[in-house]
Amino acid sequence: MDLDGTLLTSDKRISPASEAICRRARAAGVHVVLASARPPRSVMPFYTQLELDTPMINYNGALVYDPPSQRVVAHRPIPAGVAAELVRDARLRHPDVIVGAEILDRWFTDRLDDQYMTATAKMAQHARPDVLAPLAEWLHQPVTKLLLQGEQAMLTSLRKYFAQAYEHQVTMVQTEGDLLQIMHATTSKAQALREVAAELGVRREETLAVGDNANDVGMLQWAGVSVAVANASPEALAVANVITAHHDEDGAAMALQRLLSDK
Repeated sequence: MDLDGTLLTSDKRISPASEAICRRARAAGVHVVLASARPPRSVMPFYTQLELDTPMINYNGALVYDPPSQRVVAHRPIPAGVAAELVRDARLRHPDVIVGAEILDRWFTDRLDDQYMTATAKMAQHARPDVLAPLAEWLHQPVTKLLLQGEQAMLTSLRKYFAQAYEHQVTMVQTEGDLLQIMHATTSKAQALREVAAELGVRREETLAVGDNANDVGMLQWAGVSVAVANASPEALAVANVITAHHDEDGAAMALQRLLSDK
């Protein structure tokens, strides 16, 4: 299940009803897996609340991490050279663009602007990067997810340029107007779900995926049964087998409850 806009309510929490259903699913032998654009540190509060023991999908699939063993199951970072080129090109065109990077579960940047804090940073107890230093000091290693922030028109322009200049090298998501997320071209929740299913010994036809946004489409298409919440984007609604209730009405958990009723 996706988190934001899917399992989480508008105030970014798991409702008591959804928590209860997820716990019932676990007790019935269902593997509950969280699949998010968030880093592990931002998923862990929900993972802990549900007392899960499965791998989690982070950064839209660029990282599959297993908290119980603290093991990286899969990692698809942008090569260091490509990441450095992307940042150079972005700053040449727009010197004011905010550049950040997630490398495994650490946040790096050379500049902070409170106007352009990500949702993850805003929710953190201490919304400060792990490393605040000049680019040259940290942009020499593979990057799990590159984050560019600034005015929407600027990021849209960069996205269009990168789509041509770095075709087949990166994939991009601009679900928020002031945030452009850039990952390795092979990154997807669908591929990550394949890997998690293999890790857990679950066949494709035994999987159910629930999502709400364009970055969930591949996962929904791959799963044996696909569910979109009522508030989902047109892209997600178009590929779903089932449309459930709104995320503020426990739609994702209701899909699990229906699965349990059928077992």
